[in-house]
Amino acid sequence: EKAPQACDNFIGLVQQGYYNGLTVSRVENQFVVEAGQGADGKGSTIWKGSRYPVEASDSLHHYAGALCMGVDASGECASVFYVVESLPGEQSVTQELVDQMNAAGYRAEVVSAYQTAGGAPYLDYTDTVFGQVYEGMDVVDKIAKVKTKSVGMHENVPTDMVLITGASRFE
Repeated sequence: EKAPQACDNFIGLVQQGYYNGLTVSRVENQFVVEAGQGADGKGSTIWKGSRYPVEASDSLHHYAGALCMGVDASGECASVFYVVESLPGEQSVTQELVDQMNAAGYRAEVVSAYQTAGGAPYLDYTDTVFGQVYEGMDVVDKIAKVKTKSVGMHENVPTDMVLITGASRFE
């Protein structure tokens, strides 16, 4: 309901097998694991590549495990997605971040959830959150710890390829 275009696009691309064979393109331990760029270095959509706007919502936040659509250079979304991979609670959400959230008018329950789950509140209202990892976060955490390198202008590229397989169904 809160991010219908992101959900339709992601599920549609999964069903088309778009993500099968793609690699994880960016890894930042205790921040994000990102994938979804096509072989051409660009993203795609179920709408013949036409991008769609960010669907930010006050009811969806970048808690640890949040599944999000990345924003490209146009300021819109396509197939690039990421999972927030952070330490729980105050290990990632410092008192400084809590103070910033309070000053920005975050609801008390949202601040409390960040203090418990951890996450990246500074990404709220900039990217689309459209899902949450509840099972399999151990896999995301393992990917987040792989060695990385810089490739051209891209940093945090996995040294060894992390391949997406079996992404032709959605549960």
